[in-house]
Formats: sequence, C-alpha cells, structure tokens
Amino acid sequence: MKNPLLNTGEIGIFALGGLGEVGKNMYIYEIDDQIFIVDAGILFPDEHLLGIDYVIPDFTYLIENQDRIVGLFITHGHEDHIGSIPYLLKQVEIPKIYASGIAVDLIEYKFMEHADIKVPQIEEYKSYYKYHFKDVEISFIRMNHSIPDMFGIVFRTKEGILFHTGDFKIDLTPVGPPCEFDKLAAIGAEGVLCLCSDSTNAERDELIQSDSKIGKSINELFSRLTGRIIIATFASNMYRIQQIIEAAVLNHRKIAVFGRSMERAIEAGTQTGYIKIPKDTLVSGDQLKRLRPEQVTLLVTGSQGEPLAALSRIASGSHRQVQVMPGDTVIFSSSPIPGNQEGVNRTINKLFKQDVNVITHGPLADTHTSGHGAQNDLKLVLSLTRPKMFIPIHGEYRMLRHHRQLAIDTGVNPDNILIVDNGQVAAVSKNSIRYAGDVPSGEVYIDGTGIGDIGSKVIRERKLLSEEGLFSIILSVDSEHKKLINHPTIISRGFIYMRGNEELTNKLANETKAIVETELNKKFYNEQNIKQTVIDQLSKTIFKLTQRNPLIIPIIVDSKSF
Repeated sequence: MKNPLLNTGEIGIFALGGLGEVGKNMYIYEIDDQIFIVDAGILFPDEHLLGIDYVIPDFTYLIENQDRIVGLFITHGHEDHIGSIPYLLKQVEIPKIYASGIAVDLIEYKFMEHADIKVPQIEEYKSYYKYHFKDVEISFIRMNHSIPDMFGIVFRTKEGILFHTGDFKIDLTPVGPPCEFDKLAAIGAEGVLCLCSDSTNAERDELIQSDSKIGKSINELFSRLTGRIIIATFASNMYRIQQIIEAAVLNHRKIAVFGRSMERAIEAGTQTGYIKIPKDTLVSGDQLKRLRPEQVTLLVTGSQGEPLAALSRIASGSHRQVQVMPGDTVIFSSSPIPGNQEGVNRTINKLFKQDVNVITHGPLADTHTSGHGAQNDLKLVLSLTRPKMFIPIHGEYRMLRHHRQLAIDTGVNPDNILIVDNGQVAAVSKNSIRYAGDVPSGEVYIDGTGIGDIGSKVIRERKLLSEEGLFSIILSVDSEHKKLINHPTIISRGFIYMRGNEELTNKLANETKAIVETELNKKFYNEQNIKQTVIDQLSKTIFKLTQRNPLIIPIIVDSKSF
C-alpha cells in the first residue's frame, strides 16, 4: 500500500529512531513504494528508566507495511545501529539483511542469543558492490569510524542521488582502510539531491584526533608504567583493542581479557583479521598468578561505569578472579557517553580508595578520540557532496540545529534544509523538500524477556516506588453482610519504618476503616470504588502528615471467596 503522505514523484525519508537522541538509529527510505531500512539500533537507558535493559524503536509502521520492505541495510556494527535487529525480526519479516565485514559477525552472534527468530539471509557486501531494485541502485562508500567496515549508503533514484553517511569522522591517517574521498567527490560532481549526515559532534569546533595518534599515546603510556595495567575501552572499538594488544606485545606484557562482550569482540575481530594477537600473548585469569605485575595487562569491559561490567566489579572488590593491588594503573581508553558520567566517577572513586593510579583521557594523556567528526569534518563532507537538500540525522535536537547552520555555511539553501523528529516524514522531490506528516513512532522498552510490556505507567510507578515508597492496606470484608471483619493491616516498604511510627499507622488504619465502612453501607457494593476512595482520601492525609506521596495499594480479601 502506497504511503498516503507522499505525492507522485516524492521520496519519503524518516527515522523511527536516532533523531532528538543519540541511539536506536533506524532510518527509512521510501522510494517507488519500496521500503529500504537503514540500521536497527538500541538505546541504552538512563537512570530514569528504572530496570529497563534497552530501548528500541516502535516497529508499528514496518509491521503494517512489511510487504513493501526490500531489505535491511547496515552501515556498521555498533549496538546503536544493530542492537534491535533480533527484536525487529520477531515482529517483521525482513527479506534480506545487507551488512559488511565485522558487522556480519556481530549480527550472527546476536542470532545465537535469540533462538526463537526466523533468520533471513545475510548478504555480505563490499565497497564496490551495487544492488539493483525497481528504479533504485544502491552502492556504498567506505568511511572512517571507531569500528572497521563503516559504509555510507548511496541511493540512485529517478529523482536523484540520496546519500546516507552513517557514523563517520575524517581521519587522514586511519588505523584501517582509508575513506573513499574519490567516491564522495564523484557523487558531488554528479549531483546529490539529498544528504542525510551524522550530527553527533556538530557542536564541537575542534580537531578530532586520528586513531593512529591514540595508538602511539597508549604505547608511550605502557612503556612508562611498571605495575599491572588494567585498561578499559569499548568492546566494539576493534582498532583500539588492536592498539592495546600491540602496546602490550611491544612492552613484553601478557594480556588477560575480562568481560563477555570483550571476549566476543576479540573472537569476531580475530576471525575477520582486524585483530592480530600472537598465540602466547593471551593468558587466562588463572595464569595471572604466575606472572609478575610488570608482565600483565588486563583488557576489560566497564569503561562507562556499567555496574555489572568487569571493571566495576574489580573496583568494588566483587570480581572472582581479579583484585586490585597498590601499584596497579587503570586506564580509561574512552570518554563517558552522555548520562554515564556519574557511573564512571563512582568507579574511579572506588579505585582511588584502593590506592590505584587512574588515567583518563585529558591534557596529560591521549587515551581516546571520538569516532564522530567535528564541525570541519562535517563541512568537508558537505563541500564534497554538494547536496541540493539536507536532513541532519543522528543526534539530539541542538546537534541537528548546529549541523543545519554548518550546511548553510557551506552553501546549502536554508529553504532546502529540514530538521525532523522521529516519525516525521520528509517528502523529497527533484525541486522541493517538505514536511509531509507523521507515521507511528516512539520508544519500546525491553525488560528481561519482555518486549513492550513495560509502558510509561510502569516506569512512573517504579520511579514513585524508588522515591516515595509503598503503602499497602489489607482489608478483610464480608460483602454479603456488608461489614469489615478485621482491623485494616498496614504494610510499608520504603515509606516509613513501622516500628516507632505506631501513632501514624494507627491513625491511617482508623481512617481506612471509616472509609471502608462508609462505602460498605452504600446501596451498591463495588470493590473497585472502595479501593479508589481509599487511595484518594489516604493520599491527601499521608501527604498532609508526611509531605510524601507513596504508592498506595489497597488489597481487599472477601470472605465470600473462601
């Protein structure tokens, strides 16, 4: 069924995730009634999403239009671009997944964890491959990022060329293969109708350092340190992992790996050739005891302060195999993702308490660089591709606004730039770009094995419980004779300590008894009405007495049911 928001000759471009946020990237290109999906990522929850494991896009539009889906095209293997693929496949039939290099391995690992999904064919593309669909040709441009095999996607259509950059930065001395600048210039000379470009660092007017420079800095650090080195980085940063391995080998250190995602990344990187590690360099946790401190490097997860990651458990003393000792140096080869600073600080403080040296990225040590281009990088891609129209993607709203200005600075007509939110459809034709309307979008919460069964109401209740506590009243009633059998029983969790607050609990129990007896004496007995009246009246009394708003749960036990 054709998208009713689009006119004849218009291409629909919109996101189900990735706009107004950094994460859960999923972009949709509707061309000649065909749906091309680019990426399917997750968002890691912040502290207000209590108990939630991941946030994924709302797939409603794809469920309703799955007969028009051509395929899922993956730009690279980061979680915010591939993490929701298993959940997508549980709800939507995808004919084929197109991915390249390390992304293929990482996606296949995901499928091993989700045995209940129907796995489509994975087509592994190379940078020179081209795929032809109805009036659409898709090709690829290699870009540089913090993970290997990052590709921008080129859509050649009857209306013109669309270019989706994916995540990128300009690295003139990259660790891996170089960016294909010639292809960027070629599509620019041919004429790009619309560019959709990464906005993550659009606010930063600075030089993003080359990954190769970070490798030299890490090697220099290793050469100066004498005790054990514990180094944490993103498991997905293959280039950084290889640099750490090389620094350890050069400085005659053995490497022990801790953290499941790190172990998996090294396995995938070894299979694809991006990680090369001498056989005798890798040791198990049990072998560490036989080595002197200056012979040891521990490569661990937990660079973002995740509570269950290896470094967090080492810092808190709860790791089964590793305990820190004086003389250890912990290196954070990463920068905190927005929202994670508190967790990182907590881990660092625990390490300092145990007399451990801690090195983070800063003026004294280059231990990390961003995988996303700053303003000059973004302007270079704009200048090379020379788009007629522009949609900034992948970023919070302020980042999108900054990127818009960069596009204007490089010559894009302001009338041809559209900033949209998730679900808002941009309709692009040869001569115009317009906001066409909305499709269903939003957030779906993954909690354990549940998909979408946790809504905003449950999150509000969890927040209320964490801040205000629980106040429960158990009422035994005889509905047949319309009377209360026993005095109300009160249970409090996280609200007040029962012992020592007998006066308050007795007052609330007596008020509850009066409320219930009044309700029971009414002509029509309704259990739900009694519960709601208890909640309404007690909440006022409790707030007046304590200035607190606990979650009030009345439980009615009817003798008729015995």
